[in-house]
Amino acid sequence: MYRYDQTDRELLRQRTEQFRDQTRRYLAGELPEDDFRQLRLRNGLYQQRHAPMLRISVPYGLLGSAQLRAMAHVVRTYDKGYAHFTTRQNIQLNWPRLEQVPDLLAELAEVQLHSIQACGNDTRNITCDYLAGVAEDEQVDPRPYCELLRQFVALHPEFYWLPRKFKFGFSGATNDRAATRTNDAAVHVLRRGGAIGYRFFVGGGLGRLPMLGQEMNGFVPESDLLIYACAILRTFNRFGRRDNIHKARIKIVLREWGIERFRAAIETEYAKILASDEGEQLRLWPEDIARMAAHFSAPPYRPAHEAGADLEQPAAHEARFAAWLKRNVRAHKMPGYRVVFVSLKAPEQAPGDCTAEQFEALAALADAYSFGELRATYDQNLVLPDVAERDLHALWMRLEEARLATPNIGLTTDIVACPGLDFCGLANAGTIGVTHEIYRRFDSLEAQYDIGPIRITMSGCMNGCGHHSVGHIGILGVDKHGEEWYQVTLGGSPGNDAAIGERVGRALARSEIAEGIERLIHTYLELRSDEEETFLECYRRLGLAPFKARLYGTDTVADSEAEAA
Repeated sequence: MYRYDQTDRELLRQRTEQFRDQTRRYLAGELPEDDFRQLRLRNGLYQQRHAPMLRISVPYGLLGSAQLRAMAHVVRTYDKGYAHFTTRQNIQLNWPRLEQVPDLLAELAEVQLHSIQACGNDTRNITCDYLAGVAEDEQVDPRPYCELLRQFVALHPEFYWLPRKFKFGFSGATNDRAATRTNDAAVHVLRRGGAIGYRFFVGGGLGRLPMLGQEMNGFVPESDLLIYACAILRTFNRFGRRDNIHKARIKIVLREWGIERFRAAIETEYAKILASDEGEQLRLWPEDIARMAAHFSAPPYRPAHEAGADLEQPAAHEARFAAWLKRNVRAHKMPGYRVVFVSLKAPEQAPGDCTAEQFEALAALADAYSFGELRATYDQNLVLPDVAERDLHALWMRLEEARLATPNIGLTTDIVACPGLDFCGLANAGTIGVTHEIYRRFDSLEAQYDIGPIRITMSGCMNGCGHHSVGHIGILGVDKHGEEWYQVTLGGSPGNDAAIGERVGRALARSEIAEGIERLIHTYLELRSDEEETFLECYRRLGLAPFKARLYGTDTVADSEAEAA
């Protein structure tokens, strides 16, 4: 992982002390609320329903064991003993006291964590494929390019006061595991004819008007990453709307202009930068890329004959271990190694929450089994990326002790959800209670395995932090005269087959939503062509009608089958 040099450390120290003084002046009544608001947002601090919320940036989702131990200390000292992993691979604290935030940030700075530009109308935390560097289908490791871009845009004065927030997502593999096209700009690092370059998509975003990014340029040369990113940001900064916060994202410019005019504006700016002295300054030279790539070199893997193991025998004798192997362990590009997913979706646990004790356990496990490294995924789980097969059983036992071995990755109870009305000042409806109700209806592993891969996502408001728009089943909390109601969308997807879900119909009351989701899933089980057809495949084959009929109880299975036919 990238290690801060002395310049990085000094910048972070100065930034922390600057915010300490700003907070002191605000609390003393010397700094007006409106002025402090902009300063706190650019230091990751929101004012939520009950307390401030501090968002901690985790660039491309990568965490070291020292950072995990620091998080354990921080959540005990400054919060209520736990933190929340978000769909941006960030960490959020929901209960810090404002006067203690500068001390909190100073402690995080010691382990190279910060909250700079975690909020506000600037460039946010850059997300990335959580299997970068270890995936079998990877063409190019995108992490060095993520870090090069992060260093360029962080605190950049030109891109610090954009019309609205701006998000980058990276992938370097055949399969998009980072929901890249839901970002304002997606960067796919690829090889073409032996050369490395970037396929850029622009104009994605969820929220009130969910859109998927559209291709702007199919192959930008490797040297031009910062140049093309600058062209995109400069175009947005110039033409993005500042008169309406709900129409200020770059996707609105794309929708209002159309893709041809939009692409022409970016390409014109790109050519302009290339032809100027600025283009030479922003160009990435091979030595720049090699210097950064050295921070992401492979760990000292053991030979396959030392790392490998026969897992059939222990799996045959322990059903829970076998279930965990099946759902939470994936292939690795190195023989003898596996990728291990750590579920943050245990029963009665809020999706994405992690306690101080679990942070400490994860730090110890990362050191013991994964070269001191952990990754956050965009669906609120964690990954130990480099585990030797011979260590899998011992790791599983220790994860079990920490309530981190729930074998449900990609299944019905692996629900993605924002904190909702329990914490967020913007939310219209609760999410955590609904996820628990759905979980209880499908808590048996046999039922979940029968259902197969399915993505249920839930947001407490239109901002879409729970990615409801790209869930196979998406749930959106809405307010109706002070009561919590829930709209349902179907058919969304965040990956290679990215799609925005289709709204089914009227919202369901709080008392109806869990039962409604159960009806949708049973409809799928009854209408699927065979046991291999997934929920998404079934929905795309049959369309909305049979699911809508069953959701609202207006049709029988036989009628639904006839209508679909």
